[in-house]
Amino acid sequence: QVQLVESGGGLVQPGGSLTLSCVASARILNMGWYRQAPGKQRELVATITRGGVTNYAGSVKGRFAISRDNVKNTVYLRMNDLKPEDTAVYYCNGRNDPYDYWGQGTQVTVSS
Repeated sequence: QVQLVESGGGLVQPGGSLTLSCVASARILNMGWYRQAPGKQRELVATITRGGVTNYAGSVKGRFAISRDNVKNTVYLRMNDLKPEDTAVYYCNGRNDPYDYWGQGTQVTVSS
């Protein structure tokens, strides 16, 4: 069973920045970040293949950047110009088809 461990969440003011990290216990082909706000469904934020091909939700494009270090089995999410609507629990996802793995989630709160 692959384990994913997230870190880096917290409280930040609007316009601020945060970087999330997620370490996998084994090699993962496709990694990504999802988020779930209170009362809403979990939604995709960004994904990245092992080869570095990225995909972003429209709401974060231009503000967030996903990257990975394949040697460290780690994926990062750099979040800039954060808005109150970015407040959510952020989940790391790893996919080695047909298997899907999830982290425990890390809270990001954007508030003044």
